[in-house]
Amino acid sequence: MTDPIDIVIVGGGTAGWMTAAALAATVGKDYRVRLVESDQIGTVGVGEATLPQMKDFNDHIGILEAEMMARTQATFKLGIEFRDWGYPGSSYIHPFGEFGRPRGGVDFLQHWVRARQAGEAEPIEAYSYAVQACRHGRFDFPVEDKSEINSTYAYAYHLDAGLYAAYLREFAQARGVERTEGRIVGVDRHAESGLVEAVQLESGEKVSGDWFIDCSGFRSLLLGETLEVPFEDWSEWLPCDRAVAVPSERDDRPAPFTRSTALEAGWQWRIPLQHRTGNGHVFCSRYISDDEATARLLENLDSAALADPRVLRFQAGRRSRSWEGNCIAVGLSSGFLEPLESTSIYLVQVAIMALTRLFPRRRPEPALINEFNRLVDYEYDRVRDFLILHYHLNQRDDGELWRHCREMSVPDSLAEKMELFRRRGFIDRYRFGLFAPPSWISVFLGQGLSPAGHEPLADNTPLEDAIGRMRELQASIDSRVQVMPAHGEFVADYCPATKAALS
Repeated sequence: MTDPIDIVIVGGGTAGWMTAAALAATVGKDYRVRLVESDQIGTVGVGEATLPQMKDFNDHIGILEAEMMARTQATFKLGIEFRDWGYPGSSYIHPFGEFGRPRGGVDFLQHWVRARQAGEAEPIEAYSYAVQACRHGRFDFPVEDKSEINSTYAYAYHLDAGLYAAYLREFAQARGVERTEGRIVGVDRHAESGLVEAVQLESGEKVSGDWFIDCSGFRSLLLGETLEVPFEDWSEWLPCDRAVAVPSERDDRPAPFTRSTALEAGWQWRIPLQHRTGNGHVFCSRYISDDEATARLLENLDSAALADPRVLRFQAGRRSRSWEGNCIAVGLSSGFLEPLESTSIYLVQVAIMALTRLFPRRRPEPALINEFNRLVDYEYDRVRDFLILHYHLNQRDDGELWRHCREMSVPDSLAEKMELFRRRGFIDRYRFGLFAPPSWISVFLGQGLSPAGHEPLADNTPLEDAIGRMRELQASIDSRVQVMPAHGEFVADYCPATKAALS
């Protein structure tokens, strides 16, 4: 009988236990999974907002949604509100759903631009079911009938990342994952191949394996420190390099969206959970000190703080390769992009799903490694451009950060997207990857970039007909949103927090 292939996960937290849970549920009996972590080493643990793809991940590995939400003090999320980003006093929502419906083979946006130029259209958010549900503080599950307007959105979660990691730990261990408590003090490599052979623990134990998954966080113990894979610095485009986080008292009427408010030298997040509210201030240390940023956060809280603020330091960018030899980095050890669009857990998920599809046997296979790196790099680059757009497309004049971001050069890939939208409202439809056209539309329009023209095909529909359809759509959305349950009431009925989550 052939010995099983040993997979060693270095580090716990959300990334480590998501990886362990996914491998336990998918790779089969030919693999043995072991996770090494130390309770002495803390995790970042401030990421509490997610994207709709997380539901797909949970469903894929067999997690029960209501149970998971109850255990993690979760609420629902239909989008992200951006306050003051275009200019002070502005507000728009990036929804997890469509704006309108195509007509005559032409995207809704093209009909909207045409009607808007004729002075006959409401702001674009009037035609989004998800945005209107956010504005009214309501939630219900989308229906499966695609002909219905309340099928045109998806949802994500606000959750306690620490509780989610603990939930996944229980899930993974019940399916055979072995956990080893211990602090890693050294790494053994093969003298000729350079592959990682074992990690040395402070206790003297050595944990050997065929494959090592680096979930060691910003330290990047294996991929960065040991294998010396270079880090690509993106701070020229994403200059924020610190965050201060603090929990505050719960909101009795939690909103079904994350809030991001632009400040003079960064931005502030607000995330409503069942038991508390998550808050943080992401900022650039060139323009504001840690103490000033902390004071700014505390004075902006909507409720009393529950703990002392904690400052985190980071650098935007990614490793030039996420898979090197027999080591695969997942999460912060692979790269970091600030939490503006709640992409951290998504990027963990991308790496895990690619890994489970491409996992080799005992030896590294270059074709699989190259494809994994291509997929991960593609996602990081796409997210990078989308985040840069928020900073670059601003009309604020109250801080050096915003003037710098408005005037800086951006990657060619983003400059091309902006020019195509400016001229014709064109947005490329990706077959794979994050951020579909509604995401780009919300930020482009929300921060003041409007198309100068529309596709000629839109003129095949009489303007009066297009305007009439838009009015019908708006009325249908308004009437249906009004009968949705309040978000807080829905959560209290569907997934009230369990005693286990409070312990």
